[in-house]
Amino acid sequence: MPATQQVIVIGAGLAGLAAATHLAETGVGVRVLERAEAPGGRVRTDHVDGFRLDRGFQVLLPAYPEFRRLVRPARLGLRGFTRGALVRDDGGMRLLAGPWHGPRAVRDVARFVREHPGDVLALARLALRDAVLPASALRRAPEHTVGHDLRRRFSTETVETLLRPFVAGVFLDPGLATSARLFHLIWRSFVLGGAAVPELGMQALPQLLADRLPPGTVETGQEVADLGEHDVRLTSGETVSADAVVVATDGTTAARLLPDIEPPAWHAVTTWYYRTARPPLSAPTLALDGTGDLPLNSLVNSQAAPTYAPQGTSLVQASVPGIADSAGSLEPAVRERLAVLYDTETRDWHLLATYPIEHALPVLGPDAPLSRPVRVRRGSYVCGDHRDTPSIQGALVSGRRAAQAVLADLARR
Repeated sequence: MPATQQVIVIGAGLAGLAAATHLAETGVGVRVLERAEAPGGRVRTDHVDGFRLDRGFQVLLPAYPEFRRLVRPARLGLRGFTRGALVRDDGGMRLLAGPWHGPRAVRDVARFVREHPGDVLALARLALRDAVLPASALRRAPEHTVGHDLRRRFSTETVETLLRPFVAGVFLDPGLATSARLFHLIWRSFVLGGAAVPELGMQALPQLLADRLPPGTVETGQEVADLGEHDVRLTSGETVSADAVVVATDGTTAARLLPDIEPPAWHAVTTWYYRTARPPLSAPTLALDGTGDLPLNSLVNSQAAPTYAPQGTSLVQASVPGIADSAGSLEPAVRERLAVLYDTETRDWHLLATYPIEHALPVLGPDAPLSRPVRVRRGSYVCGDHRDTPSIQGALVSGRRAAQAVLADLARR
C-alpha cells in the first residue's frame, strides 16, 4: 500500500491505537489526533503524591486473545491478583481461593463446599465449559441476561452473595441485565489467565502501543470539531485532508461526529482511593460485599503492584457501580463498609481521590449484537468497545477490524 495515502485516526484510546498499529504495519501513513494531553482514552493513570491512581478500578485479563496478539505481556510487568475472592455474606467474611493461600482458605472453602455442594459442582462445570469451548461457540449461545443464566445454574444465596457482586464489579451491572454471552466470554478469560495490572499502572498498556508507532504519529492536544467528506476540521481551525478517517472515540462522541451511528447507553461507576499506613489485607485479593444496598468491591492495589504506592504506605481502592458521587455524600458509607469488609479501623485512612465516571462501560443487553459494523461509509470508519464487547478485548478487536476495512477500501481504489 503506498505510504502517500493518509489515514486520520481520531482518538488515541486502545481502539484507535490498535487501528493505527495495524495500518502503520502496512506502510499507510497514519496521523492519530488525541484531544487529551496523553494517549489512553478511558484507560489512564494519574500520579498523586507518589501513588498511581487508575481512573476508575480497571484490570487487564492476560488471556484476552487480542491483547496477546498485539503485546508481549512481559513488556508490561504484569502483577496478578489472587485466583479467588474475599466474599462477605450474612455469615461474615469468607476467603474463597485455592488451598495454597493458607489455612483460612482451606477452612472457608471447606465450609462453602459443605453448605453449597451443588453450587461448587456447578461452578466447576461452568469454569471447565467456558475454558474448553471455543469463543465462537460462546458467542453463538442463546440470548439471555446474565441474571437468568446464573439463576438457572446456582442457588439464590450464591448468586446474591458471590456472583452478583462479581458481575457488579466487572460489568458495573448489579441488576444482572448484561448479556450472558458477554459474561461467558469474559469469564473464560478470567478462568484461563486471571486478572492483573501493569506495574506502572493501566495507562502503561496504551502508552506501550503508542510508543511502538512511528515517532510523531500520535498528536496530543488536538480536538476535532467535525468531519467533512474528505477532511477533518480541528477546533484550532486547521483542516486536515485524508483518504480515510477512523473515529476511535467513546461511543457518545463518535455518534456526534458520525450521526449515522447510535450512541450507546452507559454504565457508571465511582472509585475511591485511600492511603493507609498498613495494608488491611496481605494478599492482592478482590474483596466483594454483596450485603445491603451498596454493592462494593475493593482491592489493596499496592499488594498486587507495590509500585502503586510509595514505600511504607498502602493504596486501597473501593468501587460502587452506577453512582456518581461528585458531592462526596456516599464516601462515609463506603468507608464504613470497608471497615466491616476488612475488619479494621478506617477513620484514619486518607482519601486521595474520588473518580465519578459517568461513561465507564457501554451497556450490552442480551439482544444486542456482540459485533457492530465498523464501516460507516467508504472513507469513514468507527471503532471502540461500543462496536464489539465492552472490554479491553473488544476495543482492541474493533481497532483491528476498522483497519482491515480501511485497507480493503484503499486497495479497491
